[in-house]
Amino acid sequence: MNAGRSGFGPRFDWIGLLFACLLTLFIALPLIVVGTWAFTEIWRYPSVIPQQFGLRFWGQTLARPDVWDALFLSLRLTTTVTILSAVICLPAAYAFARMRFPGRNILFLSFLASHAFPKFGLLVAIAGIFLQLGLISTFWGVVLIQLVGTLMLMIWIPVAAFQNVDRRMEEAARDAGATPLRVFWSITLPQAAPTISAALLLTYVGTFYETEGAWLIGAPEICTMPVLMISFINNQIVVQYGAVLSVMLWVPSFIALMFARRVIGTGAFARGFGA
Repeated sequence: MNAGRSGFGPRFDWIGLLFACLLTLFIALPLIVVGTWAFTEIWRYPSVIPQQFGLRFWGQTLARPDVWDALFLSLRLTTTVTILSAVICLPAAYAFARMRFPGRNILFLSFLASHAFPKFGLLVAIAGIFLQLGLISTFWGVVLIQLVGTLMLMIWIPVAAFQNVDRRMEEAARDAGATPLRVFWSITLPQAAPTISAALLLTYVGTFYETEGAWLIGAPEICTMPVLMISFINNQIVVQYGAVLSVMLWVPSFIALMFARRVIGTGAFARGFGA
């Protein structure tokens, strides 16, 4: 039976459109409210819109030393975790993609284990171990706990990248006398690089926004931007301070999404830089 003639097609189209609008509303409305608070000086109940807009609270927020300390600390943490994750995980991803060894599948699937159980419970268990090791409230304690959260992205995505490399090009290079290192550097890596770049980008952004591990392991000495924002909200400090920090946290996420969209839009995941 023709869906259009029976009348079911248009009805389902309207249901899908309605669902999309509701989903957009539930996602966008909180962002709009928070963004509005960031540029609001006076907004009192029962007014639907602010009585006075302005940038006064931006100046006050950016004048706080703890905001800049938290920002630079977050950038240091995120950069350190991303570099360590790349150094540890990318060789492992290549091994999983190209080599066969005992226990390979079990070990590969084990990287999902940290995401298969409630995250906070896992963090509490790790915190108990870190307490014995003296890693609570330390920079490297937070680095280690955030490094655990990057394993799945930095293993699974690069594995797919290395598996999708055109083996015929590698074999042709070997037949021409290229060394294994030359083949990897000139053939394998350029094709896998876009997907690996996306994995690094997602890892960087995810680490920058990570909150639970940074709070549980780092408090009170280590205070990242997300942790500081939550403390502003929980301690009922001026609402605008938390809103301004929220907008500041959106900026790197927006830039990362635009970069990822460019990479995906060019078909780089399928072709690679050198394909």
